Amino acid sequence: MSEKLTSPILVITDHTGSDSEGYTLTEPSKRLLTMARALTSGGVWAIALNPAPDVAALSTYGATRILSPKMGRFSPRIPAVVADCVVAAVNHDAPGAILGVSNARGRDVAAQVAVLLGSGASVEVSRLEVCDGELVSHKSVLGGTWETQFHMTRGIPVVAARTSGLEATRIEAAEVEVETYPVSFRASTKAITVMSSREVGGTVSLADAPVVVCGGRGVAGDFSLVNELANELGGAVGATRVATEEGWIDRSAQVGQSGVSIAPNLYIGLGISGDIHHVSGIRGAKTIVAVCDDSEAPIFELADFGVVGDLTTVVPQALKHLREQ
Repeated sequence: MSEKLTSPILVITDHTGSDSEGYTLTEPSKRLLTMARALTSGGVWAIALNPAPDVAALSTYGATRILSPKMGRFSPRIPAVVADCVVAAVNHDAPGAILGVSNARGRDVAAQVAVLLGSGASVEVSRLEVCDGELVSHKSVLGGTWETQFHMTRGIPVVAARTSGLEATRIEAAEVEVETYPVSFRASTKAITVMSSREVGGTVSLADAPVVVCGGRGVAGDFSLVNELANELGGAVGATRVATEEGWIDRSAQVGQSGVSIAPNLYIGLGISGDIHHVSGIRGAKTIVAVCDDSEAPIFELADFGVVGDLTTVVPQALKHLREQ
């Protein structure tokens, strides 16, 4: 049996929805709670950043305590707001570790919380384990050619973890009460005003997606097959630097050294040769599939399964097979 912490882990969770329609726990949060549950015997405390959290789902995925901060007019989309909510919870009752999702907001929150608590933060963490009573983080560095492991030497460990390669598992739900608590927001937080916001629907976050389909130079500007395959698999769409620089797709979809690093269960590269700038961002993927018409493309050295062929022929055949299942 693997070693566990005896103190509780505080998990920063997210919901989709609204006050009028109700809130639903996100898939990355379910995976994060599952991860925390495997690391501690001291209980899992979940911070829910809304007034009416999805109690049933939180309990089903392992939360033994649900904390709801009184945020008033402040938006949980702002990292400083979330950081203040986390610090207020810790000051009320200190956990053994703090765990969040390693997306853009999560990394910002981890850094702010660590500074405010005088602790250390680790982000883009691919795996966690407990060794000799310490929470040990594992993280790929140097373009994915090395994996480091380390632990915080002081304070409460603050970790932003990648969840896309994890599987959320349920347990028998227990009755859990929602505890509200006050938050004292910093002057710098109060000075932030949200001028506008836009909800992007129908897409899956690159950092959180269990399946990512990427298009490269070989798509020749047409991402229709990339989008179609991603939709069929319930995945997210990514791209190489060339594809974003050509304006074929938004730069936010760029995967690689100067873009997003991903660690999905399944990565599919379409029309991608596999230069180091791109493959450095996909080494965390569990399974790599490549479709490219160049048999000597470097990506085949990394791929678990490769198809040498024209993607406009291969992908429609794959889609036809998937739809017949």
